[in-house]
Amino acid sequence: MSAKPMITVLMLAVMGVACIPAAVAEETGGAWVPLFNGKDLEGWTPKIKGYPLGENHGDTFRVEDGVIKVSYDQYKAFDDTFGHLFYKTPFTDYRLRVEYRFTGEQVKGGPGWAFRNSGVMICGQDPKTMGLNQDFPASIEVQLLGGKGSGERHTANLCTPGTNVVMNGALHTPHCTDSTSKTYHGDQWVTVEIEVKDGNVRHIIDGETVLAYSEPQLDPSDKDAKALMDGGAPKILTGGTISLQSESHPVEFRKVEIMELKK
Repeated sequence: MSAKPMITVLMLAVMGVACIPAAVAEETGGAWVPLFNGKDLEGWTPKIKGYPLGENHGDTFRVEDGVIKVSYDQYKAFDDTFGHLFYKTPFTDYRLRVEYRFTGEQVKGGPGWAFRNSGVMICGQDPKTMGLNQDFPASIEVQLLGGKGSGERHTANLCTPGTNVVMNGALHTPHCTDSTSKTYHGDQWVTVEIEVKDGNVRHIIDGETVLAYSEPQLDPSDKDAKALMDGGAPKILTGGTISLQSESHPVEFRKVEIMELKK
């Protein structure tokens, strides 16, 4: 490498610029590291709407039979108590692999759109900054949907609570966007991979990219995102928290593991 490119790289590092051109940065994948130990919720913290951070209302998130279960057997009704289970460490530049399946019946009072509906939230805000009655963290949601027994219902979709993305070169503002995945009916296990690298995000199933976009960013028209930006948070999301969602339908997570992508 000549002296001039080396100086440029050093200047970018000092300035805190996240994206370095591929010509001067080689990325290598590491090993898969489990975020869930198969025994308990060590490293994970719940935040459920209407309850303080760390209070696991109704024992919603629990570990049984080696899986994380999102359960509602202690609920009389859902009452819009959307919840998220946050991993302790934020990440940038990684590939996340999650195995999930839907089971049982939706709890009474769950919204119709939440039937066999959950999600993995990435590039998320710190749960310590969430309001007591905030529905969802400002984040990018990789929406997980189960089939209804007939018809198409894609999974690994995109939803954007408090955020926007860039798709096909333009700012993309619809709240939810379908992937091109097949439909998974019944209680079968499904594996989804999510790659976040240099501001680009891919949703992957069976080795195929089913949705791709770039430049995840806070939406200044959203009150929760605006509060973060007013507090000094950068608009462009180069990383953030990872969380698993509870949206009123029982779901299980058998595997949650990450491969950090080094520069």
